[in-house]
Amino acid sequence: MSTLRFTTAGESHGPALVAVLEGMPAGIPVRAADVDVELARRQQGYGRGRRMQIETDRIEFLSGIRAGETLGSPVAMLVRNHDWKNWVEIMDPAPRDGDADGLRKRHVTRVRPGHADLTGLLKYDRSDARDILERASARETTARVAAGALCRVLLREIGVSIGSHLVHLGGIDARRPATWPADLNAAADASALRTLDPDAEATMIARIDAAKKEGNTLGGICEVVVSGLPVGLGSHVSWDRRLDGRLGHAMLSIPAVKGVEIGLGFETARRAGSEVHDEIEAAPGRTRTGHVRRRTNNAGGTEGGMTTGEDLVIRVAMKPISTLMRPLGTVDVATGQAAQAVAERSDVTAVPAMGVIAEAMAAYVLADALLEKFGGDALSEVRRNLAAYLARLDERADERLASQGRA
Repeated sequence: MSTLRFTTAGESHGPALVAVLEGMPAGIPVRAADVDVELARRQQGYGRGRRMQIETDRIEFLSGIRAGETLGSPVAMLVRNHDWKNWVEIMDPAPRDGDADGLRKRHVTRVRPGHADLTGLLKYDRSDARDILERASARETTARVAAGALCRVLLREIGVSIGSHLVHLGGIDARRPATWPADLNAAADASALRTLDPDAEATMIARIDAAKKEGNTLGGICEVVVSGLPVGLGSHVSWDRRLDGRLGHAMLSIPAVKGVEIGLGFETARRAGSEVHDEIEAAPGRTRTGHVRRRTNNAGGTEGGMTTGEDLVIRVAMKPISTLMRPLGTVDVATGQAAQAVAERSDVTAVPAMGVIAEAMAAYVLADALLEKFGGDALSEVRRNLAAYLARLDERADERLASQGRA
């Protein structure tokens, strides 16, 4: 069972979204701004739709935090949907006159290819796909980002940072900069597409504009980079404790994500072993890696399902959004006849936002692995346990040097 657990609730056009995070130690310093800044980052990105102009997401803490610190009890958070006022008649939980036929105003029977509409409608035996699409909407990820923001604070308190940037969009690759920015997110967030390649950005924006005119959508890839992790999070001993598997699960749970790579990923299958595996050398003073370093980081910060202490590098691929303004062919489930899919309000692309969501999911998995390894009901206890572990890594290095001296 996970040490940390979060769950979310709410529909895209319902009154609000809710996140409940259980297992956070007491004493973690938290401000609403820690969450609000991440919610704002999730809403950015060129190619977003009108919903981002309607919503200004702000967190409301309902429980688990007092005087700016976590209490160790479940943290409940709420983000209100400002668009709810326009959807009360459609999304009202109470029965209304005319509901007998099962179809309210703005019902959806012309299901969208690539979306949860049809499969969910059949699975849950519904007549209106709105009963499915409201929850399947990526709006749900607002609550995930809220939960992930608290996990980021915990990680920050023990010296771990998480950032992301866009590396591909709509068939266009972004080049990595010659000099890596000291603050990855500050550099990425300064870009309309959260990319570090200004030339590629201009081409991507033109591609987005063309896709919008065509009534089309675009997918892409973001890269998440985590620095400061200690060696040994996760485990090789059981399949469900392997950290790379847990990260893959988390990333693939993000709506529209279809692929995840760690380090070289699929490229490793195309190379010989001598071109893949990272050679190891002594590196005195690098406590969090066990006083060694990898000359390369093709493994992306994990070996055998555990962190190596090198940067954790995850690439996440998102397919084009399923709602097209020039709809694809489908079947109207009310009549069984051929039809054009419904065109709900949507984005041309949401890949830049997906990177922020991937950061949040990485933060959750890593915070869970941290607490699994070091335990503690309070932040002070987590720090003591981590300090003892790092001290032991230093002792091992000293013992090795001493044995070499005796030899």
